[in-house]
Amino acid sequence: MEKDKLTFDIIGCAMKVHNVLGNGFQEVIYQRCLAIELERAGYEFVREAEQNIYYDGINVGTRRADFVVENKVIVELKALTNLEDVHLAQAKNYVVAYKFENGLLINFGAASLQYKLIFNQNLHSENY
Repeated sequence: MEKDKLTFDIIGCAMKVHNVLGNGFQEVIYQRCLAIELERAGYEFVREAEQNIYYDGINVGTRRADFVVENKVIVELKALTNLEDVHLAQAKNYVVAYKFENGLLINFGAASLQYKLIFNQNLHSENY
């Protein structure tokens, strides 16, 4: 599946941040800088958006998404040397649990910006 304009622009904003700061900062610093770039790009977003998690229709807790952009894309940030499968699984779970069509996992901690596009298979079943 191809990147749409929104996910493409979010990745572009993240690249600007990474080009200026490089790697080595805490995640919260990248989060604040990405918020500045998203605002400059004219996107509506919520940081630390609390979402309910349900199990079999029962609310079992909450989780805070790093960003929800335009109420369409959930963005999970990391500041790690390298992404691992567990981080991708976590981001996929958030996209499905929150019923978003798309998500992004972005890692600022590597020498080059890393990102993974995530698609909710339950909402994109025609592509699988």
